[in-house]
Amino acid sequence: DDCSHGTHVCGILAGDGRLSQGRFAGIAPGAELLPVKVLDRRGNGAREDMEAGIRWVIQNRIKYGIRILNISVGTAREDADLDRHILKAVEDAWDSGLVVVAAGGNMGPAPMSITVPGSSRKVITVGASDDCPKTRELRGIHPCYSGRGPTRECVCKPDITAPGSNITACGSRFGRGISAYQTKSGTSMATPVVSGAIALLLEKYPDMTNVEVKM
Repeated sequence: DDCSHGTHVCGILAGDGRLSQGRFAGIAPGAELLPVKVLDRRGNGAREDMEAGIRWVIQNRIKYGIRILNISVGTAREDADLDRHILKAVEDAWDSGLVVVAAGGNMGPAPMSITVPGSSRKVITVGASDDCPKTRELRGIHPCYSGRGPTRECVCKPDITAPGSNITACGSRFGRGISAYQTKSGTSMATPVVSGAIALLLEKYPDMTNVEVKM
């Protein structure tokens, strides 16, 4: 991981907290992860790469036993023409039986600020419940950042919120005096909280469908 975003997301979802004596364990430490890289070392990406990553997961879901697709990335602005391929891909993923959990984006708090693919009516879209902190400064992100609905299609979003501000989890540059953990903020951090909870739910009720999970 050359930008640390993915490692942080993975730590929130399934880190075991070994280097913090369990203090910074993830939501579902027993979950197995299959990271799919779509961002560059600066944390930027292209719509084509995002779509390709989603398509790869759909094609390999049975081979690797994938149940949940966590998408902690989003487009800068919702654009009907440019984003239709990504929306089609995530909805194909949902229709294949995957539980798709997507970030609501950090473009809030204005209405219609949910990013793609979180704007899909089918997927579970996650916002940050603590995006307007009163006591601590957010690093590299503006207050009240969590994307708000409705979407262009007048769908109410996000579907659920979870803590996303000042979250401490695994870092990718551990060693040589650099801490094993980093603190980050954003709906990217809230999304794996929900994905981890869903992993625990499916562990207990493995026969649940993605629609049942969402309900």
